[in-house]
Amino acid sequence: MSKNNQILIFDTTLRDGEQSAGIGLTKSEKIEIAYQLQELNVDIIEAGFPASSPGDFESVKEISKLIKGPKIAALARCVPSDVDSAWEAIKKSENPRIHVFVNSSDIQIINQLKKNREEVLDMAVYCVEQAKKYCDDVEFSPMDASRTDMDFLYQLIEATVKAGATTINIPDTVGYTMPWEFKQRIEDIINNVPGMNDVITSVHCHNDLGLSVSNSLAAVTAGARQIEGCINGLGERAGNAALEEVIMAIDTRKDLLNVSTNINTKQIYKTSRLVSDITGFPVQPNKAIVGANAFRHASGIHQDGVIKSKSTFEIMDPESIGLTGNALVLSKLSGRAGLKSRLEDLGYNLTKEELDKTFEDFKNLADKKKEVTNQDLEILMSDQKRSERSKKNFELISVEIESGSEKNPTAIVKIKNNATNKVESSTSSGTGPVDAIYKAIDQLIDIKVTLNEWRIEAVTEGIDAIGDAIVRLESNDLNVIGRGSDTDILVSSAKAYIDGLNKLTSN
Repeated sequence: MSKNNQILIFDTTLRDGEQSAGIGLTKSEKIEIAYQLQELNVDIIEAGFPASSPGDFESVKEISKLIKGPKIAALARCVPSDVDSAWEAIKKSENPRIHVFVNSSDIQIINQLKKNREEVLDMAVYCVEQAKKYCDDVEFSPMDASRTDMDFLYQLIEATVKAGATTINIPDTVGYTMPWEFKQRIEDIINNVPGMNDVITSVHCHNDLGLSVSNSLAAVTAGARQIEGCINGLGERAGNAALEEVIMAIDTRKDLLNVSTNINTKQIYKTSRLVSDITGFPVQPNKAIVGANAFRHASGIHQDGVIKSKSTFEIMDPESIGLTGNALVLSKLSGRAGLKSRLEDLGYNLTKEELDKTFEDFKNLADKKKEVTNQDLEILMSDQKRSERSKKNFELISVEIESGSEKNPTAIVKIKNNATNKVESSTSSGTGPVDAIYKAIDQLIDIKVTLNEWRIEAVTEGIDAIGDAIVRLESNDLNVIGRGSDTDILVSSAKAYIDGLNKLTSN
């Protein structure tokens, strides 16, 4: 095992996370997440796969210029043009890394690549050498390493280390291994491949059997010193290792693992919320660390224990991930000072102008609710961030609905078109009130839009709960997520549609 007990956290939310079915991030959204990952203090941000599309290339290029501190990695197949594209995208980064990969299991070599082992070996060595000419920091991944013949895996890793790779990443690409099995594989690689003491051993585990975090931690005990994963466990199929779980497991069980990370754990909850908000992927209530129920105690026995001493049933402090325990009640009678104090507790430090705008929105919300909770404020801040992410070509002025069990729903919608500076109104009927609203909006816009998904979630508690509407819109092969929040779910649905339209017309 390496004497270095520092675990590097490699975040691939912007690359593998975006491969979650249904996620399509705009450049501005990727940049916003990247800035928050910088605040979280991750060691490496895998900004994307530049060769995959012009949009991804531009996003990686921009992130490379803007983000300071974390290394910025770009993914490339062991294809020379991919490596060229990766370097062009990240060459302005203060800490660039090229990450090259190739299929290594016979299953994938034969069935996907239609090649043999010798050809794969040549491809890997050539592209690692090519990447090394551009960049000192080169990571190599033998894809599907957990199902790769060990002798060939040793051969492939040894050759790429000699070619200049500085990090060797062992992916459990299809989430196949058991923790004890994966640990043994990592130990065998470190002990049997010449040169492994001179490079960083990394792991990239998928969650197909629900074992990605367990496998990652098992690898740490075997000597791995970099863990790759995504915020909220996003990623291909069942996802990647959830980084917030990996990080807090290391932090909570230092006594057992004897390792640490550079992560600012107080930014975990905020990061989770932002990623969920932007991607449209909700965090399940019972999700470890960041779920709504993670620190809630329903049983009388548990409640009694926590009241007497939190340590009876809490193994970590909620404030350690950025959750505040402030019980200050906010209402329509609350002033700017009370709002400012609560927002600062939640990690929002606003300018005077931002506070003025937030206070206005807060008062409007407080008129609809008896009490404004921390969750309500989080939703309020998310709403404001959403409006900032894209150019506001359209603004929702009002929406009115006539509906009932014996009449077809009719919607009257007023929208301000900022391109013409005109407020326009439209009326339409539909099979339901949401359908009527969207048809009325469609009559006022000059683009063809397909609605692929609509859903509504109660994101706060009580009969006056805020409803969060999420839509997935498509136009000219561009897919976006729109979100809107309000105590009236029909208003939130209209806001979500407008949010999506603004994103579509801003790209």
